[in-house]
Amino acid sequence: MKFKWRKWNRVIHRDFGYLFFGMTIIYALSGIALNHLDDWNPNYIIKTYEVKVTGMTGDLGKEDVKDLLNAIGEPGTYKKHFYPNEDYLKIFIDNGSVVIDTETGEGVVEKVKRRPVFHEFNYLHYNPAKWWTYFSDLYSIALMMLAISGLFILKGKLGITGRGAWLTVLGIIIPLIFLWFYFN
Repeated sequence: MKFKWRKWNRVIHRDFGYLFFGMTIIYALSGIALNHLDDWNPNYIIKTYEVKVTGMTGDLGKEDVKDLLNAIGEPGTYKKHFYPNEDYLKIFIDNGSVVIDTETGEGVVEKVKRRPVFHEFNYLHYNPAKWWTYFSDLYSIALMMLAISGLFILKGKLGITGRGAWLTVLGIIIPLIFLWFYFN
């Protein structure tokens, strides 16, 4: 009986495609997010707003700071506070912080919230644990197998001996061009 390599190639390509569909979506979305770190924070939504307080005198105690937070609309969020220098008071609140200029009373409230979906996907993209690293390595090997098996799915003029050859060569040349421009 003759070995049917095309049949097994299709089986491998199909089953790995199904098995690693979720990983591909996770890595694709988090990869896009991480490519644009200069444009946004893919892990957190950070909102800031300005506040103005009056009547700040001397070093404030815990209860004074809690009263101040009530006055600016952040009641019950106090964690701790300190003076990084004589001109500023920094207050840590639930999911954020408040920095107030002690001389002018002007301040900024910063609230931080995890970005849904992207935070979790990026966490996995950073390989958080040894077992996940092994799974990611397996996924990388599977991607190589998907790429190679994909070359041989179609026969004839649309396959690797026809149009597929040109597209494959183009897919190799494009990264080489970027590398050449990057390193020269």
